[in-house]
Amino acid sequence: MLQADQICGAESGVATQDRPNRHPWLILSLLFILTVIMFIARQALSVMAPVLRTVFHLSNAAYGRIVSALGFGMMTGEFPMGYLMDRLGARLGLSAAVCWWSAATGSLALAGSGFQLGLAQFWKGTGECGAYSGGVKTVTRLFEKKDRTLAIGIFNGGSVIGATVAPPLIVYLLHHYGFRVAFLAPTLAGFLWIPVWWMLYKREPSVKAEAARPAISMRQMLGKSSSWAVMLCRFFIGPVMQFYWYWTPSYLFNARHLTMVEIGFVGWIPFLMGDVGGVAGGWFAGVLLRRGISVRNTRRISMYGSALLCLTSVAVPFMHSVAMALVVISIAIAADNFLSAHMFAAVTDLFPDQQVGRATGLTGIAGGLSGMLFPLLTGILVDRISYAPVFLLVALMPMMGTIGLFAAGRQYRHLDKPAKTTA
Repeated sequence: MLQADQICGAESGVATQDRPNRHPWLILSLLFILTVIMFIARQALSVMAPVLRTVFHLSNAAYGRIVSALGFGMMTGEFPMGYLMDRLGARLGLSAAVCWWSAATGSLALAGSGFQLGLAQFWKGTGECGAYSGGVKTVTRLFEKKDRTLAIGIFNGGSVIGATVAPPLIVYLLHHYGFRVAFLAPTLAGFLWIPVWWMLYKREPSVKAEAARPAISMRQMLGKSSSWAVMLCRFFIGPVMQFYWYWTPSYLFNARHLTMVEIGFVGWIPFLMGDVGGVAGGWFAGVLLRRGISVRNTRRISMYGSALLCLTSVAVPFMHSVAMALVVISIAIAADNFLSAHMFAAVTDLFPDQQVGRATGLTGIAGGLSGMLFPLLTGILVDRISYAPVFLLVALMPMMGTIGLFAAGRQYRHLDKPAKTTA
């Protein structure tokens, strides 16, 4: 194991012997598929936002409240879901979480008002948050530390593949069957995923070992500087991609005057670039670690560099053509996903394996809080000013999150020893 695990207090013997080594890339592919399904379900609301706002007579501020309901749900469910993953394991935990949020997605098809859309979004958020705590937990068990950022980048890359597939798929379903059927399609996909996961991811002997260890309370977790480091990081970085997921179709429709069909044709392009960025972030980390760069410096080089690229989004409102605006959005999304792979991998740097689920849950609480507040602010700014100040904020927030991680993450000071010098 890397020295990072030893410093964090992980029991390396348990971590290596109990790690289910068989077919790790197959299990990772299931996590990737799950993330794709989840983000098709999530993007369904944003892709159909222009239509839903007309049907339910929603202002930008009202739509922002519906978007923020998901963040409130995630904030509420994060720590319980993280605890579930740590104590019962990802096999049972992810199965329960996917069943829960798939049912919530289906309830969106039954909504008859903006308020009911918001309630369904809240319900969905309380389950969706389990995907990341369970995913990071699974990656921690399946992969050595030098490969974890790549693995996280791949399964997190499902978010942008889902966002890439969603515009043409959802627009097709909308035009041929209506918005209610468009919500039911990812619902069915989620329920079909559960038995496949249950059959293929069987071996989790480390669950018993972790359950036998003294439980760590939320108060104790919050007493760690590492907890505040990763929470600050996700508080600022998390809402950036949420903005692009939820507001890009509305921006293209209202500010760039594209039709729904045109959005279906071009709205997927930036998210495809985002997937490239997420995988590249994981690959780049592996290259640096194998060349003997320390864990801390690998994160600093990768995160500060991608945060600088995220600054390009400030130029989006000032691009004269739709094509150039999409190019800049694509660069910003790719950079943010590059950064996000390292943000989630930072949890595995700073916490022992048996605390990864709860630590990820804490970051989700922070991300849920900002994910609740930022859409509200976005709606107000768009209604009263324009999209320009919002693009300025999403340009600056990745850098603020990166600074917060290294300022509060004192544990990184002990990770300067090159990774290749440890067994």
